[in-house]
Amino acid sequence: MLKQTVFEQLKTAMKEKDVLAKGVLTLLKSALDIAEKEKGAPLTNEEEIAIVNREIKQTNQSLDGAKQANREDLIEKEQAKLSILKGFLPKQLSEEEIVAVLTDAGIGQGMNMGDAMKIAKPLLTGKADGATISKAVKSLIS
Repeated sequence: MLKQTVFEQLKTAMKEKDVLAKGVLTLLKSALDIAEKEKGAPLTNEEEIAIVNREIKQTNQSLDGAKQANREDLIEKEQAKLSILKGFLPKQLSEEEIVAVLTDAGIGQGMNMGDAMKIAKPLLTGKADGATISKAVKSLIS
């Protein structure tokens, strides 16, 4: 389970006095714990990946804000957080691999974007980020 991996890495970060990693891992562990309590049962792998993706999305938003403010110190910190969080995701598919999966699923030219995304999202959750999926779907349906 991802939660156990996060906990083990958190212990290591605490021993090594890695403040950044400790902070990121504490937040991630907390998010996983809260989701598990709300569900009332252990999380599935897909649910854990969704939580990691949510944390990555929030960190990307913070990174964008830091870039707009030209804060180099914050940019470096947010990029370091992203690298830690992305380490918990499975290998991400390339755009070519995504297109192949979507083509096999029957997504093609002339299809409605909403219908195509309804097919694509469940197939690619955790394997690619939403922006890359959208870009691949647009290239297939136009």
